[in-house]
Amino acid sequence: MTKGNINVSVENIFPLIKKFLYSDHEIFLRELISNATDATLKLKHLTSIGDAKVEYGNPQIEIKIDKKGKKLHIIDQGIGMTADEVEKYINQIAFSGAEEFLDKYKDSGKDSGIIGHFGLGFYSAFMVAEKVDIITKSFKDEPAVIWTCDGSPEFTLEPHDKTERGTEIILHIAEDSTEFLEEARINSLLTKYNKFMPIPIKFGTKEVTIPLAEDAPKDAKPKKETVDNIINNPNPAWTKQPADLEDENYKSFYRELYPTQFEEPLFHIHLNVDYPFNLTGILYFPKMTTDLNIQKDKIQLYQNQVFVTDNVEGIVPEFLTMLRGVIDSPDIPLNVSRSYLQADGAVKKISSYITRKVADKLKSLFNNNREDFEAKWNDIKIVIEYGMLSEDKFFEKADAFALYPTVDGKYYTYEELFNKIKANQTDKDGKLVILYASNEDAQHSYIEAATAKGYEVLLLDSPIISHLMQKLESTKENITFTRVDADHIDNLIKKDDTKISKLTDEQKTELETILKEVIPAEKFSVQLETMDNTSTPFMITQPEFMRRMKEMQQTGGGMFGMGNMPDMYNLVVNTNSELVGEILATKTKKKQERLITQSLDLARLSQGLLKGEELTNFIKRSYEMIK
Repeated sequence: MTKGNINVSVENIFPLIKKFLYSDHEIFLRELISNATDATLKLKHLTSIGDAKVEYGNPQIEIKIDKKGKKLHIIDQGIGMTADEVEKYINQIAFSGAEEFLDKYKDSGKDSGIIGHFGLGFYSAFMVAEKVDIITKSFKDEPAVIWTCDGSPEFTLEPHDKTERGTEIILHIAEDSTEFLEEARINSLLTKYNKFMPIPIKFGTKEVTIPLAEDAPKDAKPKKETVDNIINNPNPAWTKQPADLEDENYKSFYRELYPTQFEEPLFHIHLNVDYPFNLTGILYFPKMTTDLNIQKDKIQLYQNQVFVTDNVEGIVPEFLTMLRGVIDSPDIPLNVSRSYLQADGAVKKISSYITRKVADKLKSLFNNNREDFEAKWNDIKIVIEYGMLSEDKFFEKADAFALYPTVDGKYYTYEELFNKIKANQTDKDGKLVILYASNEDAQHSYIEAATAKGYEVLLLDSPIISHLMQKLESTKENITFTRVDADHIDNLIKKDDTKISKLTDEQKTELETILKEVIPAEKFSVQLETMDNTSTPFMITQPEFMRRMKEMQQTGGGMFGMGNMPDMYNLVVNTNSELVGEILATKTKKKQERLITQSLDLARLSQGLLKGEELTNFIKRSYEMIK
């Protein structure tokens, strides 16, 4: 038997590992299974090139709980180690790294980001174990050994009677970590971290029902059989070539990733690149809501099929974090617990690649089946609009597939829209005015007035549309977006023709005085306009700039303080309407006031601004007027 001291100058290395190096103790199992997987894959490689004269067979990794003995076993059938290799890999290499780590970070008090780089993964075992045994036999013709360490710098190394190649790690679970002796706890960890590991992982057994043969007697009962409980899928869809997968394979894998999600994804994007970095994965577009926050953290990041995190910001552009799926890359640098990303040039390249790949896929879907793309637009637009806002390269590419729907259900690309409306919707100053509505019902009368003039009205109703319009106006040449209720129809797109008012200047001054006596100045700015006599007598509008800045402030952006400003409205009064003529002609002040109040309330009602007591009074007054 060999006794020795681990080559480390800091005597309390193990308490520090337990307390300091890993922020989350549960990842010890992931680290140990990752090591077992590496040992198995190394053997596979050596047998394939003829350097290992053994049968690779069908190795698996087994996890066993000995609750009574307070032990947890991780067993592999991989490459194994000789006594010299144990001495080298367990006692020397990792701990030289540990010394360097402690020397550099012992005073920082932070989760430092080093373990993955120094090979300390094995020592995460001491976060939950008071003693660890390694029983190992190399694939080489050398005797097995057992290494034992009780959490002090001392260890023992002696021969063992193990006859099968591979390694068994036995954790003698500490009193404060007995949760890891519970089957349900270990099962949840295996499912979380190791669901797609490349080597089968056995955790106990399970009963399965054997289907009856077609010619079985009618009274025959299905037989049950006890089989190994393999908790992982070693060959998930993202590890295969796109050419080898059908649409149903992708849908099936989506159900495997999200077993509680009942809606099918709208479409998928298969990522597969090996230069200048390695990256595979499958991203899915689910049906989107308009909530920008609820969707996030659904993409899972893996490193060589080992789950790392579902917080992928930094790798996946932020606008795509609302998607779902898997990304796997060995080239993403990770810190101590492999759970937070370091700022790195490779990561930026990966992010740019994913952006480009998604844009290319969207363009392809649009080109290949426009009708289907249009049908899905409302379910995916929030991601595309968010991408256009946040990523300039995506914004440029999106010109080919971003859609602008109209209130009557047509869909245009920007170029198609421009060509469709430029003749009719260019104002006297040569600016193209793109009219839009955000709520078909609330703005119905304004939409009707615009369409009656032959104008196209878009339906733009996402929560970030104000920001996107601002970007489009600053990027495209000589255009402006204007909501249909921002002004009366003749002012929305100003042409050269001017209408003649029936009222003299004196009558206009008199009308203005009468209106201001009744209409609250703190809420409405009176605006006399010359329109057709058939146009609405009183109309409420909200200036585009003020309203848009408020909306942008409320969703992040816009002018500081605008979000808290009270709503201000214009009351547009048609000087050519018969009702306005009647108001002027009425000599009874009470009747004049009644006509103005009723007309104002009708205008407010059309904008959804009449509520509470004012609505009650309006209804009561209306009944009195028709008695």
